[in-house]
Amino acid sequence: MAREWDIRQVRSGEIRIDRIDIKILAALQTDGRMTNLKLAELVGLSPTPCLQRVKRLESAGYIRSYEAVVDLVRLAPHFCAFVQVKVASQRFEDLKRFEHYVRSSPLILECYRIGSEFDYLLKSVARDVCHHQKMLDELLSDAVGVRHVSSYIVLGNIKQVRTVPIGLLEPSLQLAAGM
Repeated sequence: MAREWDIRQVRSGEIRIDRIDIKILAALQTDGRMTNLKLAELVGLSPTPCLQRVKRLESAGYIRSYEAVVDLVRLAPHFCAFVQVKVASQRFEDLKRFEHYVRSSPLILECYRIGSEFDYLLKSVARDVCHHQKMLDELLSDAVGVRHVSSYIVLGNIKQVRTVPIGLLEPSLQLAAGM
């Protein structure tokens, strides 16, 4: 028999997910505002069991949030950059101090710990170059503990997606997600 049902063995936390759960996740990634009635029709359930599954997926952490994606280009002039960061020390306390700064800065949109000559990759936004430079100056302060930064100015956005290609990441999920 084909591996179609291997999906039942995918576990996160305390729940097992099946092909219907995967269909729900794929559909909500595309349209998080769809009604429960439309979602139920799409995945082949009646509304009550569908809503129960959504709540279960939320509780288990498969669905972290629902959010509006704001078009910043239309909203306000801004400056976006990727910043490579080399911290001054690899001591646990120093890394946590840097990460605390990152979490508290509204200008830093994303932060990734990376394996390269740099330690972190940041995505930041600012009003203009001067505003960006102020953030870099804060990063390089002794209080944050950064040794070196390198900025890459974003000239244009070629591709930006917020959905996860579920079927490509786990081939046994392709049939369930309708991919």
